[in-house]
Parts: sequence; C-alpha cells; structure tokens
Amino acid sequence: MATITREKFDNIIEIKNVTKVFDGITAVDNVNLAVRRGEFVTLLGPSGCGKTTLLRMIAGFEMPTSGSIFLEKQDVTTVPPHLRPINTVFQKYALFPHLNVFKNIAFGLKLKRIPTGELDKKGRPIYRKFTKDEIAEKVERVLKLVNLEAYGHRGITGLSGGQQQRVAIARAIVCEPKVLLLDEPLGALDLKMRKEMQSELAAMHKNIGITFIYVTHDQEEALTMSDKVVVMTDGAVQQYGTPKKIYDEPANAFVADFIGESNILSGVMKKDFLVEFCGTEFKCMDKGFGKDEKVDLVVRPEDIAINAKSGALKGEVVSTVFKGTYYEMEIMTGDYQFTVQNTVEFTPGQTVWLSVEPDGIHIMKKLKTVNEYVGEIISENTVRLCGGDFEFMPGETVYERGDEVKVKIPFDKIELTDDETDGVIGANVTQTLYKGSYYQVQVYTDDDNDFFIDTVDEWDIGDRVGIRIDPKDLTVEKTANEGGAVADTVADTEVWDGE
Repeated sequence: MATITREKFDNIIEIKNVTKVFDGITAVDNVNLAVRRGEFVTLLGPSGCGKTTLLRMIAGFEMPTSGSIFLEKQDVTTVPPHLRPINTVFQKYALFPHLNVFKNIAFGLKLKRIPTGELDKKGRPIYRKFTKDEIAEKVERVLKLVNLEAYGHRGITGLSGGQQQRVAIARAIVCEPKVLLLDEPLGALDLKMRKEMQSELAAMHKNIGITFIYVTHDQEEALTMSDKVVVMTDGAVQQYGTPKKIYDEPANAFVADFIGESNILSGVMKKDFLVEFCGTEFKCMDKGFGKDEKVDLVVRPEDIAINAKSGALKGEVVSTVFKGTYYEMEIMTGDYQFTVQNTVEFTPGQTVWLSVEPDGIHIMKKLKTVNEYVGEIISENTVRLCGGDFEFMPGETVYERGDEVKVKIPFDKIELTDDETDGVIGANVTQTLYKGSYYQVQVYTDDDNDFFIDTVDEWDIGDRVGIRIDPKDLTVEKTANEGGAVADTVADTEVWDGE
C-alpha cells in the first residue's frame, strides 16, 4: 500500500481576510479560504458575487485592497502574475489565430527559463531555455492528455469550440503550474459540449494531479466536477464544503435556494427532533435548538412523498410539468406552494396528500429579521443613513445634531416603490427569495449599503426601486462610538449566515 504523506493534503493556497473595493463598491468582502493541494475547488455564485474578482487576485491580475494571499506558505499578495506558479484559462481562450495548435501550446515554453544548476561569477543562478526536443516532448505529452494527439499541425480557426478549449488548457498546463485557474471556460460551448467537457475536465484533473480552482455560476457544473464548492454572494463566502454536504445541508436560505430546487419555509422547533410548519408537526433529524425557537427549514422537492389518499398535508395540484425522468408539480397547501418531484403524475385540480420523512427536513437557524445601521442625527427627528435622511419618532430621548446612533428597521417594515423618486433613497434589487406566504428581497443602495425586506410583492432581480419607511418603524438608539460615518449594514454579514 502506498504511503500517504501529510504534504499531499496540506493547504497550497490560503486566503486571509481578503477584501477588494472598486470605486467605493466592495466586490470581495473579508474572505478567508484554504485550498488543499490537488483539490478541484469551484467558486460558485450568481453574476456579480465576487468569484471572478477573487480568482483574479489569486492569479495576481488584481491586488487586494486589504488582506493576504499565501501560496505554499509564502505571501504572494504583491507578487506579479508571471512570477507565480499559477496559470489561468479564460472563458475567451485568447489563442493565437496565426499559430497552429502545436505552436500555441509551445508559446509559453519558448519564453520560460529554467535553472541549469550552475552559478555565474557573482554566485547567481544561471538559466537556460528549453531545447526544441524538450519543447516537442512536453507539447506531445499534453496533446495526448487532452486527446488532441493528431491536431498539432492544425490551425486554430478550424477547430471546434471544445477543441479550442482543450488547446487553451494544454497551453496552461504544459508549463507545469502548481495551480490551474479556470474562469468559466465552458461558457462559450453549447449544452451538449458542456456536458462532455465537464466529464473530461474532471478526468483531466485526476490525471494531472494539480490543484484546480474553477469559476462558474452553473450549479450542475459545480456539483458534477468538484471536490469542494465555495458558494458566494455579495462578495462573501456563504458555505464551503463537499457538493453533497452543500446540497444536503445548506448553511442558510441563500445556499438552499441557489443550489438546486428547494422548498424554504419558516417553522418552529417544538423540541429536539420535532418541528412544526404549515400547521403540522413533523419528526426531523435536528436537535440543539431552543424550545419553540423560530427556524427556517428546507425540504427538497424529491424528498416529498405525494399520495392521493393520505398524508400529513392536504393540498391541490396547481400545475404539472414533465421533466423527462420525473414530473415536477406545484402543490398548494394552505398558504404555501410546494414544488414536488415524482415519477407519478397528478393532474391540476386534483386533491393530494404530502408527507416528508425526518431525513428529508433540514433545519437552519432563523434568518435575522431586523436591518441594523449606524446613522447620524441631522435634526431632532431626522437621521441620516445609507445616503438618505429619514424621519423618526425620538420619544423622550434627547439627541444633538451630529450624534452617532444605531438604527434598527424590521424587514417587514420597509416599503419598496416602483418609482425610486417616491422613496427617500433608490436601490437595485439583487436577490429575491420565495418563502411561501411572502418574498424576502435584498436591495443595494447606491452607496453600497443593503436592505432586506419581507414583502408580499414579487420583484425581479435588477429592478430599480425606492425605499420608504414609516417614522414609527425606525428604532434609534445612542451608541458609545463617536463620529457620524454611515457603517455597512449588519445584515450584509449576518442575514444569510446560518451559523
């Protein structure tokens, strides 16, 4: 039996407290991450979540605003890209159209210098170029690795998208980097080719044995190919773990909603291993919550049993869609509409019963329900926060102009308007999460603050909205801090956190 060394499983990359700010907008927010040697790690998240920015900082194309990046325990935060043992494959492959496949792959080798093992008169290492035979041997080896042995003489423009992608990977690995970064490399391929290349990339990773860090917004890609998945949103890591762990045990509602189909509900833990939702008690596998503690929970569509005669919840079929190997049905039970997947079809209008086994229910800590900010008193009944001046009811507390205060606003006490001029400040909708009887919406203001709103109205990502708050719904408290700068919202770091 081969001896497993500790070194094989050590951390090749460590990202410590890394933040990146562009023009006052935080793209990556205090990320901490460790990648083990030889792993296939995928950065997964919606567009604009910071995954590509994080990848570019690992590569050296972007410098962190703060924090450090270590490669094999060495700080490479300020080391330029060409001095890092890291190569990158981009979505646009950036191949040279005037060179054939062989010359495209060999290009980096011709520029590379390797030590001879000798020193010059001043004691400095002497470097040399690769010989033609060495270059040919290395290129032929990687051509075989990417299944393009017979394509060395071919022109780039005559290759298919999948073949060009293989050439780009071959060019990146021929110089034997310690880490290969892949920035949505399958994005330009059609669906069938993407499926094929997912399998080929996973097999290639096993054969090469180096560390892969892969960026995608495609959940299936991440779950199919990866050893570990990093789920990101708003520049922050929401969960880091194996594909199975993330799918079966999402850390919070965002992860549950983003990874696969999910039914996300609010419930109450009656006691260990017993939760109540939709007015019915269900046995579950979770413990350690307080008695009658409000919780969020996830039930996957495939974990719901549907029966025409009996079950825990009575419902009515709203719609049914054939998905190839199963039917996906929408079932209305009281105020909540469940998504259910089953191999047996039930027709719209039919009365059915739903049941869930204990291991099909995953309990999460309840998301916070209050936005918190630091604001500045402008007048006796006006506080400035998030770029706007909001009226409030001061009560018996006496405030002075310039006082720093803490402001609290419940999620369900914020009104969104279609016309931003009808609100105190404007914002863009960045996330929306269906929770049965209401939607939880996240919006970003123009000065990089966020609000979370519980509303019965459905909003689309990208909608421009106004924010309006009734003065009686703002709670203003004095703080011990001095100064008047508006701070980032507590919701930004805590709302989606399931810890």
